[in-house]
Amino acid sequence: MIAKERAAEKRLRRKAQNALHKLQGVRSPKVDDIFDKRLYIGPTDLVVKNYLRPTPIAAFNPGAALKDGRLLIFPRLIFDYYTYTSSIGVFDVPIDQVLQGQIPKPLSTQIILWPGETWEFGPGCEDPRVMMWGGEVYILYTGAGRYDKDHKVEIKPVQGIARFSPSLELRARRYFSIRGKDKGEVFTPSAKDSALLSPGSEKAVLLWRPQVGGLALCWRGDADLEDCLIPENSMAPVLVPERWESRVGWSTNALVMEGGEYLVGWHGAAREDQAYRNGLALVDREGYVRAVSDYLLAPKGLNESYGDRPQTIFGNGLVQYEDQLIWVGGISDYAIGIFITPMERALERLRRL
Repeated sequence: MIAKERAAEKRLRRKAQNALHKLQGVRSPKVDDIFDKRLYIGPTDLVVKNYLRPTPIAAFNPGAALKDGRLLIFPRLIFDYYTYTSSIGVFDVPIDQVLQGQIPKPLSTQIILWPGETWEFGPGCEDPRVMMWGGEVYILYTGAGRYDKDHKVEIKPVQGIARFSPSLELRARRYFSIRGKDKGEVFTPSAKDSALLSPGSEKAVLLWRPQVGGLALCWRGDADLEDCLIPENSMAPVLVPERWESRVGWSTNALVMEGGEYLVGWHGAAREDQAYRNGLALVDREGYVRAVSDYLLAPKGLNESYGDRPQTIFGNGLVQYEDQLIWVGGISDYAIGIFITPMERALERLRRL
Protein backbone atom coordinates (compact mmCIF):
# COMPACT_ATOMS: atom_id res chain seq x y z
CA MET A 1 0.00 0.00 0.00
CA ILE A 2 2.77 2.46 0.86
CA ALA A 3 4.54 1.87 -2.47
CA LYS A 4 1.29 2.35 -4.39
CA GLU A 5 0.50 5.55 -2.50
CA ARG A 6 3.94 6.89 -3.31
CA ALA A 7 3.51 5.96 -6.96
CA ALA A 8 0.23 7.86 -7.21
CA GLU A 9 1.68 10.87 -5.45
CA LYS A 10 4.67 10.81 -7.76
CA ARG A 11 2.41 10.90 -10.81
CA LEU A 12 0.46 13.82 -9.37
CA ARG A 13 3.69 15.60 -8.47
CA ARG A 14 4.76 15.44 -12.11
CA LYS A 15 1.41 16.93 -13.11
CA ALA A 16 1.91 19.75 -10.63
CA GLN A 17 5.45 20.48 -11.78
CA ASN A 18 4.42 20.52 -15.44
CA ALA A 19 1.51 22.84 -14.66
CA LEU A 20 3.76 25.21 -12.76
CA HIS A 21 5.77 25.80 -15.93
CA LYS A 22 2.78 25.94 -18.29
CA LEU A 23 0.29 28.01 -16.28
CA GLN A 24 2.49 30.74 -14.78
CA GLY A 25 2.44 34.20 -16.30
CA VAL A 26 -1.32 34.88 -16.41
CA ARG A 27 -1.41 37.32 -13.47
CA SER A 28 0.57 40.34 -12.32
CA PRO A 29 1.36 41.46 -8.74
CA LYS A 30 -0.81 44.56 -9.25
CA VAL A 31 -3.38 45.34 -6.52
CA ASP A 32 -6.61 46.99 -7.70
CA ASP A 33 -8.80 46.89 -4.59
CA ILE A 34 -12.36 47.35 -5.86
CA PHE A 35 -14.25 46.67 -2.61
CA ASP A 36 -15.02 50.19 -1.40
CA LYS A 37 -17.67 49.31 1.19
CA ARG A 38 -16.16 47.43 4.16
CA LEU A 39 -17.91 46.35 7.37
CA TYR A 40 -16.47 44.51 10.36
CA ILE A 41 -17.70 42.02 12.94
CA GLY A 42 -15.48 41.33 15.94
CA PRO A 43 -15.56 38.26 18.20
CA THR A 44 -17.15 40.25 21.03
CA ASP A 45 -20.07 41.10 18.73
CA LEU A 46 -21.14 37.44 18.88
CA VAL A 47 -23.11 35.76 21.67
CA VAL A 48 -22.90 31.96 21.41
CA LYS A 49 -26.16 30.53 22.76
CA ASN A 50 -25.48 26.79 22.89
CA TYR A 51 -22.08 26.67 24.62
CA LEU A 52 -20.94 27.48 28.15
CA ARG A 53 -18.51 30.09 26.83
CA PRO A 54 -20.64 32.70 25.03
CA THR A 55 -17.81 34.85 23.72
CA PRO A 56 -15.09 33.49 21.41
CA ILE A 57 -11.67 35.08 21.40
CA ALA A 58 -11.56 34.84 17.60
CA ALA A 59 -14.27 34.59 14.92
CA PHE A 60 -12.90 34.60 11.39
CA ASN A 61 -12.61 32.91 7.96
CA PRO A 62 -16.39 32.56 7.54
CA GLY A 63 -18.45 30.89 4.86
CA ALA A 64 -21.62 32.63 3.68
CA ALA A 65 -24.94 32.00 1.95
CA LEU A 66 -28.16 33.88 1.19
CA LYS A 67 -31.54 32.60 2.35
CA ASP A 68 -34.90 34.38 2.53
CA GLY A 69 -33.43 37.86 2.47
CA ARG A 70 -30.86 37.14 5.15
CA LEU A 71 -27.10 36.76 4.91
CA LEU A 72 -26.05 33.61 6.74
CA ILE A 73 -22.48 33.80 8.03
CA PHE A 74 -20.63 30.69 9.19
CA PRO A 75 -17.56 31.78 11.19
CA ARG A 76 -14.66 29.69 12.37
CA LEU A 77 -14.71 30.06 16.15
CA ILE A 78 -11.86 29.74 18.65
CA PHE A 79 -12.29 29.96 22.41
CA ASP A 80 -8.68 29.47 23.52
CA TYR A 81 -5.19 29.50 22.05
CA TYR A 82 -3.82 26.48 23.92
CA THR A 83 -4.34 24.15 20.96
CA TYR A 84 -6.13 26.58 18.61
CA THR A 85 -9.08 24.18 18.40
CA SER A 86 -11.76 25.47 16.03
CA SER A 87 -15.48 24.96 15.59
CA ILE A 88 -17.94 26.33 13.03
CA GLY A 89 -20.91 28.48 13.99
CA VAL A 90 -23.69 30.38 12.26
CA PHE A 91 -25.52 33.67 12.63
CA ASP A 92 -27.55 35.77 10.22
CA VAL A 93 -28.17 39.42 9.40
CA PRO A 94 -30.73 41.06 7.07
CA ILE A 95 -29.07 41.55 3.70
CA ASP A 96 -30.75 44.94 3.20
CA GLN A 97 -29.16 46.25 6.38
CA VAL A 98 -25.76 44.93 5.31
CA LEU A 99 -25.99 46.87 2.04
CA GLN A 100 -26.90 49.98 4.05
CA GLY A 101 -23.78 49.52 6.16
CA GLN A 102 -25.66 48.41 9.25
CA ILE A 103 -25.11 45.24 11.28
CA PRO A 104 -27.40 44.76 14.30
CA LYS A 105 -25.39 43.67 17.33
CA PRO A 106 -25.04 41.52 19.39
CA LEU A 107 -25.35 38.60 16.98
CA SER A 108 -26.98 35.44 18.31
CA THR A 109 -24.74 32.54 17.24
CA GLN A 110 -25.02 28.74 17.33
CA ILE A 111 -22.16 26.25 17.05
CA ILE A 112 -23.15 23.67 14.43
CA LEU A 113 -19.91 21.72 13.84
CA TRP A 114 -17.15 20.89 16.30
CA PRO A 115 -14.43 18.22 16.51
CA GLY A 116 -16.06 14.80 16.69
CA GLU A 117 -13.80 12.50 14.66
CA THR A 118 -10.20 11.47 15.22
CA TRP A 119 -9.15 13.31 12.05
CA GLU A 120 -10.47 16.53 13.62
CA PHE A 121 -8.92 15.96 17.05
CA GLY A 122 -6.46 18.82 17.29
CA PRO A 123 -6.95 22.13 15.49
CA GLY A 124 -10.50 20.96 14.74
CA CYS A 125 -12.96 22.23 12.12
CA GLU A 126 -11.63 25.17 10.12
CA ASP A 127 -12.45 27.58 7.27
CA PRO A 128 -15.94 26.61 6.00
CA ARG A 129 -17.26 27.08 2.47
CA VAL A 130 -21.03 26.73 2.19
CA MET A 131 -23.33 25.50 -0.58
CA MET A 132 -27.09 24.88 -0.54
CA TRP A 133 -28.29 22.20 -2.93
CA GLY A 134 -30.98 19.52 -3.16
CA GLY A 135 -32.60 20.39 0.14
CA GLU A 136 -29.34 20.07 2.04
CA VAL A 137 -26.59 22.39 3.21
CA TYR A 138 -23.05 21.28 2.34
CA ILE A 139 -20.10 22.67 4.25
CA LEU A 140 -16.61 22.05 2.95
CA TYR A 141 -14.07 22.59 5.70
CA THR A 142 -10.56 21.73 6.82
CA GLY A 143 -10.51 18.90 9.32
CA ALA A 144 -7.21 19.16 11.16
CA GLY A 145 -5.94 16.36 13.40
CA ARG A 146 -2.89 16.09 15.63
CA TYR A 147 -0.81 12.91 15.46
CA ASP A 148 2.27 11.56 17.23
CA LYS A 149 4.93 10.38 14.80
CA ASP A 150 8.48 9.41 15.75
CA HIS A 151 8.04 11.15 19.11
CA LYS A 152 7.02 14.36 17.34
CA VAL A 153 3.61 15.95 17.02
CA GLU A 154 2.37 16.41 13.46
CA ILE A 155 -0.76 18.20 12.30
CA LYS A 156 -2.42 16.95 9.13
CA PRO A 157 -5.28 18.85 7.48
CA VAL A 158 -7.76 16.89 5.36
CA GLN A 159 -10.54 18.14 3.11
CA GLY A 160 -13.73 17.54 5.08
CA ILE A 161 -17.33 17.73 3.93
CA ALA A 162 -20.37 17.91 6.22
CA ARG A 163 -24.03 17.59 5.25
CA PHE A 164 -26.76 19.39 7.15
CA SER A 165 -30.53 19.50 7.01
CA PRO A 166 -32.17 22.81 5.96
CA SER A 167 -32.45 23.58 9.69
CA LEU A 168 -28.68 22.95 10.06
CA GLU A 169 -28.83 19.64 11.89
CA LEU A 170 -25.71 17.59 11.13
CA ARG A 171 -26.41 14.49 9.02
CA ALA A 172 -22.96 13.25 8.06
CA ARG A 173 -19.29 14.22 7.85
CA ARG A 174 -16.43 12.66 5.91
CA TYR A 175 -13.21 13.62 4.17
CA PHE A 176 -11.96 13.23 0.61
CA SER A 177 -9.31 10.77 -0.54
CA ILE A 178 -7.76 10.08 -3.93
CA ARG A 179 -8.30 6.73 -5.66
CA GLY A 180 -5.23 5.75 -7.64
CA LYS A 181 -5.08 4.00 -10.98
CA ASP A 182 -4.52 0.56 -9.47
CA LYS A 183 -7.27 -1.35 -7.68
CA GLY A 184 -7.29 -0.66 -3.95
CA GLU A 185 -4.90 2.27 -4.30
CA VAL A 186 -6.28 5.00 -2.05
CA PHE A 187 -4.48 7.77 -0.17
CA THR A 188 -5.49 10.89 1.71
CA PRO A 189 -3.35 13.96 1.02
CA SER A 190 -3.05 16.99 3.23
CA ALA A 191 -5.66 19.27 1.68
CA LYS A 192 -7.76 22.41 2.16
CA ASP A 193 -9.23 25.43 0.26
CA SER A 194 -12.18 24.04 -1.68
CA ALA A 195 -15.43 24.66 -3.57
CA LEU A 196 -18.08 22.43 -5.15
CA LEU A 197 -19.34 22.77 -8.73
CA SER A 198 -22.13 21.07 -10.69
CA PRO A 199 -23.45 18.73 -7.99
CA GLY A 200 -25.90 16.07 -9.14
CA SER A 201 -26.69 12.42 -8.36
CA GLU A 202 -23.98 12.31 -5.68
CA LYS A 203 -21.34 13.56 -8.12
CA ALA A 204 -19.66 16.97 -8.29
CA VAL A 205 -16.57 18.76 -9.47
CA LEU A 206 -14.36 19.64 -6.52
CA LEU A 207 -11.98 22.58 -6.59
CA TRP A 208 -9.40 21.98 -3.87
CA ARG A 209 -5.77 22.29 -2.88
CA PRO A 210 -4.14 18.98 -2.03
CA GLN A 211 -0.51 19.24 -0.99
CA VAL A 212 1.40 17.32 -3.67
CA GLY A 213 5.17 17.24 -3.79
CA GLY A 214 5.44 20.27 -1.55
CA LEU A 215 3.57 22.42 -4.10
CA ALA A 216 0.54 24.46 -2.99
CA LEU A 217 -1.61 25.12 -6.05
CA CYS A 218 -5.24 24.82 -7.15
CA TRP A 219 -6.64 21.59 -8.59
CA ARG A 220 -9.93 20.28 -9.95
CA GLY A 221 -11.20 16.70 -9.61
CA ASP A 222 -14.34 14.60 -10.06
CA ALA A 223 -15.72 13.87 -6.60
CA ASP A 224 -18.08 11.13 -5.53
CA LEU A 225 -20.05 12.71 -2.69
CA GLU A 226 -21.17 9.33 -1.37
CA ASP A 227 -17.81 7.63 -0.82
CA CYS A 228 -15.75 10.86 -0.98
CA LEU A 229 -13.26 9.44 -3.48
CA ILE A 230 -11.64 11.36 -6.32
CA PRO A 231 -10.13 9.38 -9.22
CA GLU A 232 -6.47 10.21 -9.71
CA ASN A 233 -6.93 10.50 -13.48
CA SER A 234 -9.56 13.24 -12.98
CA MET A 235 -7.13 15.43 -11.06
CA ALA A 236 -5.72 18.44 -12.90
CA PRO A 237 -3.92 21.61 -11.73
CA VAL A 238 -5.77 24.70 -12.99
CA LEU A 239 -4.30 27.71 -11.13
CA VAL A 240 -0.71 28.01 -9.93
CA PRO A 241 1.32 30.48 -7.85
CA GLU A 242 3.15 33.15 -9.80
CA ARG A 243 6.87 33.72 -9.25
CA TRP A 244 6.31 36.23 -6.45
CA GLU A 245 3.94 33.90 -4.53
CA SER A 246 4.77 31.02 -2.20
CA ARG A 247 1.33 29.45 -2.65
CA VAL A 248 -2.13 29.96 -4.06
CA GLY A 249 -5.48 28.48 -3.03
CA TRP A 250 -9.21 28.69 -3.59
CA SER A 251 -10.80 31.20 -1.22
CA THR A 252 -14.59 30.95 -1.56
CA ASN A 253 -17.61 28.97 -2.61
CA ALA A 254 -18.53 29.21 -6.30
CA LEU A 255 -21.32 31.44 -7.67
CA VAL A 256 -23.26 30.26 -10.73
CA MET A 257 -23.01 32.82 -13.55
CA GLU A 258 -24.67 33.16 -16.94
CA GLY A 259 -23.52 30.64 -19.51
CA GLY A 260 -22.91 27.95 -16.91
CA GLU A 261 -19.64 29.37 -15.63
CA TYR A 262 -18.78 29.87 -11.96
CA LEU A 263 -17.23 32.84 -10.18
CA VAL A 264 -14.87 31.83 -7.39
CA GLY A 265 -12.39 33.68 -5.21
CA TRP A 266 -8.74 32.71 -4.84
CA HIS A 267 -5.88 33.90 -2.63
CA GLY A 268 -2.14 34.19 -3.03
CA ALA A 269 0.54 34.54 -0.36
CA ALA A 270 3.34 36.88 -1.41
CA ARG A 271 6.96 35.85 -0.85
CA GLU A 272 8.11 39.40 -0.14
CA ASP A 273 5.74 40.42 2.67
CA GLN A 274 3.75 37.18 3.34
CA ALA A 275 0.47 39.07 2.90
CA TYR A 276 -2.66 37.21 1.77
CA ARG A 277 -4.35 39.00 -1.14
CA ASN A 278 -7.34 37.86 -3.14
CA GLY A 279 -8.68 37.81 -6.67
CA LEU A 280 -11.46 36.27 -8.75
CA ALA A 281 -11.61 33.60 -11.42
CA LEU A 282 -14.24 32.25 -13.79
CA VAL A 283 -14.21 28.48 -14.17
CA ASP A 284 -16.30 26.31 -16.49
CA ARG A 285 -18.57 23.47 -15.40
CA GLU A 286 -15.58 21.13 -15.29
CA GLY A 287 -13.54 23.43 -13.05
CA TYR A 288 -11.03 24.69 -15.62
CA VAL A 289 -10.09 28.37 -15.33
CA ARG A 290 -11.39 30.47 -18.24
CA ALA A 291 -10.73 33.97 -16.87
CA VAL A 292 -8.76 35.42 -13.98
CA SER A 293 -8.05 38.77 -12.33
CA ASP A 294 -5.10 40.25 -10.54
CA TYR A 295 -5.51 41.04 -6.83
CA LEU A 296 -8.85 42.75 -6.14
CA LEU A 297 -9.03 42.56 -2.34
CA ALA A 298 -6.14 43.19 0.05
CA PRO A 299 -5.78 44.09 3.75
CA LYS A 300 -5.91 47.81 4.55
CA GLY A 301 -5.42 49.71 7.78
CA LEU A 302 -5.19 48.58 11.39
CA ASN A 303 -8.37 46.50 11.69
CA GLU A 304 -7.64 44.37 8.63
CA SER A 305 -3.88 44.11 8.95
CA TYR A 306 -3.22 43.38 12.63
CA GLY A 307 -4.17 40.14 14.33
CA ASP A 308 -2.95 36.65 15.11
CA ARG A 309 -1.87 36.26 11.47
CA PRO A 310 -1.13 39.82 10.25
CA GLN A 311 -1.72 41.17 6.73
CA THR A 312 -4.41 38.63 5.89
CA ILE A 313 -7.81 38.57 4.24
CA PHE A 314 -8.79 34.93 3.87
CA GLY A 315 -11.88 33.23 2.43
CA ASN A 316 -14.51 32.13 2.51
CA GLY A 317 -17.96 33.35 1.43
CA LEU A 318 -19.05 34.85 -1.89
CA VAL A 319 -22.67 35.87 -2.56
CA GLN A 320 -24.53 38.06 -5.03
CA TYR A 321 -27.51 40.19 -4.07
CA GLU A 322 -29.13 42.19 -6.85
CA ASP A 323 -26.21 43.88 -8.63
CA GLN A 324 -23.78 43.67 -5.71
CA LEU A 325 -20.99 41.17 -5.08
CA ILE A 326 -20.41 40.49 -1.39
CA TRP A 327 -17.20 38.85 -0.17
CA VAL A 328 -17.34 37.68 3.45
CA GLY A 329 -13.87 36.88 4.75
CA GLY A 330 -11.63 36.63 7.77
CA ILE A 331 -9.30 39.47 8.70
CA SER A 332 -5.93 38.59 10.23
CA ASP A 333 -7.26 35.46 11.95
CA TYR A 334 -9.38 37.23 14.55
CA ALA A 335 -12.45 38.94 13.03
CA ILE A 336 -14.81 39.10 10.04
CA GLY A 337 -14.87 41.55 7.17
CA ILE A 338 -17.75 42.10 4.74
CA PHE A 339 -16.53 43.59 1.46
CA ILE A 340 -18.98 44.91 -1.16
CA THR A 341 -18.55 46.00 -4.78
CA PRO A 342 -20.79 46.17 -7.88
CA MET A 343 -20.76 42.84 -9.72
CA GLU A 344 -20.15 44.60 -13.03
CA ARG A 345 -17.04 46.22 -11.64
CA ALA A 346 -15.69 42.85 -10.54
CA LEU A 347 -16.38 41.12 -13.85
CA GLU A 348 -14.64 43.91 -15.77
CA ARG A 349 -11.37 42.97 -14.03
CA LEU A 350 -11.38 39.41 -15.39
CA ARG A 351 -9.16 38.54 -18.36
CA ARG A 352 -10.06 35.65 -20.62
CA LEU A 353 -7.38 33.00 -21.01
